[in-house]
Amino acid sequence: MKMRMSGKRESRNTDGGPQLDVRIIRTNKVFKTHKGGKTASWSILVVVGDNKGSVGLGLGKARGIPDAIRKAEEAARKAMFKVPMIGDTIPHAINAVSGTASVMLKPAAPGTGVKAGGAVRLCLEAAGIHNVLAKSLGSRNAINMAYATIAAFQSLSNPEDVASRRDMDIKALVPWLEKARKEEEFNASH
Repeated sequence: MKMRMSGKRESRNTDGGPQLDVRIIRTNKVFKTHKGGKTASWSILVVVGDNKGSVGLGLGKARGIPDAIRKAEEAARKAMFKVPMIGDTIPHAINAVSGTASVMLKPAAPGTGVKAGGAVRLCLEAAGIHNVLAKSLGSRNAINMAYATIAAFQSLSNPEDVASRRDMDIKALVPWLEKARKEEEFNASH
């Protein structure tokens, strides 16, 4: 019997920290064979994000589902990092691979929404990216797709950093960036 749970779950806020968006990507019942028989346990993959650009992925294993979710959530909180964003999209197109799963992410115009499915969508929504086009190539394994999405996030870079590394003027590299940053500031103040 395979039981799969996925979707959104609000975090318990017991330590007074920021409220985080916890999403269960994949649950898997696994068995270990001992001399006396089989022992069942759960393996759960969770993505945690603050919907403002920080995201983390964690895997938890335990005999019970609540314990496995708690362990996965703790691992994801420890692995959180900041995703470079321009407004509510990514700064540039990126391809990333994990195992045999490959994920392609492209920035999209405001109002496009999240055009992605499965594990990629859960990771994008937890990070707070609202306008993006995604395509999953190769394997459809939810775990590998989630890890490939996180690898894509880690490979993204801010245009300002790229311009400084190349000793270029930011306006020459990305002419529309100044307008986008002004819109970000305006939206943040209102």
